[in-house]
Amino acid sequence: MIQSLEGINLGVAICGSFGTFKNTIEMVKQFIELGVNVYPIMSYTAYENTTRFGLREEFIEQIENVTKNQIVHTTEGVETWDCMVTLDAILIAPCTGNTLAKLANDITDTPVTLVTKAMLKNSKPVVIAVATNDRLGSNLKNIGTMIKNQNVYFVPFNQSDPQSKPYALVANFLLAPDSVLAAVNQKQIQPIIST
Repeated sequence: MIQSLEGINLGVAICGSFGTFKNTIEMVKQFIELGVNVYPIMSYTAYENTTRFGLREEFIEQIENVTKNQIVHTTEGVETWDCMVTLDAILIAPCTGNTLAKLANDITDTPVTLVTKAMLKNSKPVVIAVATNDRLGSNLKNIGTMIKNQNVYFVPFNQSDPQSKPYALVANFLLAPDSVLAAVNQKQIQPIIST
């Protein structure tokens, strides 16, 4: 049984839930402090867009400075990425409803979905930190599809704003390290639905 995350090679795949990017940076810093080797991957949407939550260039620079690794952000980059074969696990954080739907339906047309498919093909843990406004709506079935996979694990999540956004779910990013540690030991951290 693995007792610590120190020395683990972790792919952190970032999708376009821009409102959670500040939490993502803090989470990545937490992994680095725990001695994790973090290899960042970004979806096209996350890598290419500036939004009201900040400039894309600043976010990219922060992630690369913290991890000391270049972000892989194209499918071509994934195909030639030497680190992929040495990853112990991948954490998709944030995982949007769009990415989850693609994973649930075996669509691999982004860097994130391509890396994830390779991890699953090699029976390595995939940890999903959801962040979406429709997870309790049309995307609920995709959680059900993915949760059945023996190599897929979830960071505990809850309704982020039940009154204003009753269908929205967001992972508790503070629990990401515990979730990854459990996943590399082939366990799902409990409870999955946090309060």
